[in-house]
Amino acid sequence: MLTADLARSRTSDGKVTPLFIDPDDARYRKTAGELIELFETHVGEPKADLDTAIDQLTVADTDYKIIQGLAKLLRDECDFETVAAAEPHEIRQRLFERANDSYPIVRQPTLEADTRKLDVYTAVADELGISLAECHQGMYADLDANNRLVRFGDQVAESVELDTDGTTTTTQLTGQSEESYTGKALTDEWLLNRYNLALAQAVLYDATELRIRVWDQFATVFSYVKLFGLMHRIYPIDEHGERVSSTDLAEGYEAILDGPASLFRQSRKYGIRMANFLPALPHCKRWELTADILVDESANETRELTLDQTTGFQTHYSGGSRYDSDLERTLADKWSRSNTEWNLVREDDVIDLGAEVLLPDFAMEHPDGRRTILEIMGFWTPEYLEEKLAKIRQADVENLVLAVSENLDCTSEDIDIEAARVLWFKTGIHVYDVVDLAERYATQAPSAGS
Repeated sequence: MLTADLARSRTSDGKVTPLFIDPDDARYRKTAGELIELFETHVGEPKADLDTAIDQLTVADTDYKIIQGLAKLLRDECDFETVAAAEPHEIRQRLFERANDSYPIVRQPTLEADTRKLDVYTAVADELGISLAECHQGMYADLDANNRLVRFGDQVAESVELDTDGTTTTTQLTGQSEESYTGKALTDEWLLNRYNLALAQAVLYDATELRIRVWDQFATVFSYVKLFGLMHRIYPIDEHGERVSSTDLAEGYEAILDGPASLFRQSRKYGIRMANFLPALPHCKRWELTADILVDESANETRELTLDQTTGFQTHYSGGSRYDSDLERTLADKWSRSNTEWNLVREDDVIDLGAEVLLPDFAMEHPDGRRTILEIMGFWTPEYLEEKLAKIRQADVENLVLAVSENLDCTSEDIDIEAARVLWFKTGIHVYDVVDLAERYATQAPSAGS
């Protein structure tokens, strides 16, 4: 995504409008193509060289923010790696130890001093079994500016040529991570469309509330709501976007996503989560988004952002079901290794709470037919939690329990709830704590055909 300083939008008449570009404009397509080619030609080169080339291209173009914004998105498709024939720390340590024996250090080098310096480098290179050029280059190869571009899109550098003092050697890339580099081919069309999406995402960093309406792809969209841990309330709606009394009358769903301004802290982190959610909406054939954007925090002044399917966004998110968050994935992994008769399964049903619906995360099922539903809440406020619990009680969902994060400044002491139904957690959810809740609140599942 774009950083805030690269965002481009206009505010007028109570509206916030991202300054989208035309992906079919020949000027922008040429610029995007030049940037992509620039990155491709710098695969295997130091990051500092790439940054300098981008700045030079920016100087030659009047659209500074557009160039830098496009470059930021391309950097997100890169892998940079420290490339050296030996560990840079080891090279430095040995060089400094040997240099210590060559005191005094002189301000004005002489031929003798230069020779002594060459002797130090040569001795260390021999000790490490590397060339003189590799020793010289590797000394500070782990600095950020010296990291090498080893992957851009689907282009991967298998080796890097190190050129020092006119001596060229080739270093094979072994990869510092265990995962192999993977990527995709990048085009100017892809880049310009991603840029427009990123402009809208940057506006959402300061959203206080998001209101979305979708008429298809419900499971995919709401899985991303939960993936990013967004506080949400979901309502059934008709084909015109008006709320209806039950899911039986629903043609679509409206979701109200509370923004970072409603939290006690972590507002920037939460704002980024809201922005990360946006690419899920283009999975839908028909969707609408309205957001309140904070433009003056001291006066609590907001402006409105509106988007829909006619914006032409293209999603890079995959569709289909998945574990909605790392927290849920971790719980599922722990459960598979635990010693309990209860089975943890994905819960895909919509629970009708009347004018609102609930999309739980898991169900716990026992071989004897008992069943408990689990909803996990990472971000929340006392008001949000109270409202959700009140609706759950009103709908009489006896077998639903909640796991609620304590990673905010409010805790169970700040709210009046039935504490026994809620499992409070800090860094992770413990399997047997959930099993205890399942035993306490389980109800007998209806038999087939009943």
